[in-house]
Amino acid sequence: MDLGIDTRVTLLITGLIFLSALLLGVWKYHGIRTSIKGTAHVYVDIAHRAALMYSFAGVLLAVFTELSAWPTAVNLIAVLVVLAFFVGAIASYVLHGWRRDTTNQFAGRIPGALRLSMYGLIVAEIGGFGVLFSGFVVGQF
Repeated sequence: MDLGIDTRVTLLITGLIFLSALLLGVWKYHGIRTSIKGTAHVYVDIAHRAALMYSFAGVLLAVFTELSAWPTAVNLIAVLVVLAFFVGAIASYVLHGWRRDTTNQFAGRIPGALRLSMYGLIVAEIGGFGVLFSGFVVGQF
């Protein structure tokens, strides 16, 4: 099977996200084993689960990327935007887990930058997938 470069890049990044999920699982296990409460820090747990879920979501994105009727460049930009926000979310969870600075980054007053990044995430993830999904619909029907 000859996959497009957009699909191959998607699968490469998705594979790296899955590898990070496995490594985060080791960190989570260490936290469980060494904690008096028997739990890892909440953001270590969130980072692990998010990386697992995003890696499988990335495989789904790869399928829609491959089956999209849009030009390769359009698909590549759309999927990279979505994956960038996936990676950014995981990175922020890792940072909070490493710092152990909060158990809820949205508690209290939400800084403007965080609020803006959440709006960006909403637009980028839904918009990027919308591009790929519409390309699939156009290409298949």
